[in-house]
Amino acid sequence: MNDQDKLTLKEMCAKFDVTPRTLRYYEYIELLQPDKQGRTRLFGIKEIARLELILRGRRFGFSLEEIRQWLELYNQDPNNKTQMEAWLELSENQIKELEYRKLQLEETIQELNDLRKQTKTILNK
Repeated sequence: MNDQDKLTLKEMCAKFDVTPRTLRYYEYIELLQPDKQGRTRLFGIKEIARLELILRGRRFGFSLEEIRQWLELYNQDPNNKTQMEAWLELSENQIKELEYRKLQLEETIQELNDLRKQTKTILNK
């Protein structure tokens, strides 16, 4: 991949709707490792794919540390078996956590709806 096929920091921000600060932070904590030409950061295919995985992991509620550890497994096992096994365990735990939060939200919504009904009943007396 030549430099013309790589994305600049500004282009990455536009493509993924993230801030430059976010990308610099991901670089600082070693989630991303763009090529540098002077002060210019250039993101190739690998870094674009990694950012897609990072953002997907964040959307699923994983911490950056969990994502970093998972991505690191890829570097240790080129066949991805270790990474896939770790993913299955992480995703199972995350699904349980999200289901628990969903239940809490449903209970809170129901409680809020009940309180609204009570308040309307009092106002209509």
